[in-house]
Amino acid sequence: MSEANGSSPAPAAEAPTAELAQMALEDSTPKVTFSDQFKAFSKFGDTKSDGKLITLSQSDKWMKQAKVIDKQITTTDTGIQFKKLKAMKVTITDYNKFLDDLAKTKGVSMAEIKKKMANCGAPGVISVSAGKAAAAVDRLTDTSKYTGSHKERFDATGKGKGIAGRRNLVDDSGYVSGYQQKDTYDGAH
Repeated sequence: MSEANGSSPAPAAEAPTAELAQMALEDSTPKVTFSDQFKAFSKFGDTKSDGKLITLSQSDKWMKQAKVIDKQITTTDTGIQFKKLKAMKVTITDYNKFLDDLAKTKGVSMAEIKKKMANCGAPGVISVSAGKAAAAVDRLTDTSKYTGSHKERFDATGKGKGIAGRRNLVDDSGYVSGYQQKDTYDGAH
């Protein structure tokens, strides 16, 4: 990453995940420090960041990924403690003060928080499960269970009829409604 070890300097727009991966490859033991994680997460989502200052939202993303934010520590707690610093972005020394205050007010070990945050991995999007709503959506979109005028909007296969299923189309053939022998006059005369 530096010119001292023979490689070219990293471009400014390089993703922090690639930077952490490179750090892991350079060492024989893939040990990432708290300050390395601070730098990576302070760049996460901010292309203009130099890695020296972190915002509250970046901190919350980091803590969620590290599973520090749970039932005991919430984003409300982090927001209250962060606002006590009276800055939108803080340095690593101020961030350590923030973590210390947070740990004291919530009765959690600061060493445990830092350990979780150092070992949470590179910044990234947390995978989300498919969810439980799929069964509800299937039930609500099952056209065989529709009643009344709603069932008229679909054919026997469950495919929508479009505008014909939503509107009563007017028969403007000239016959009165209820006339059953339409188009039979010419055949009789």
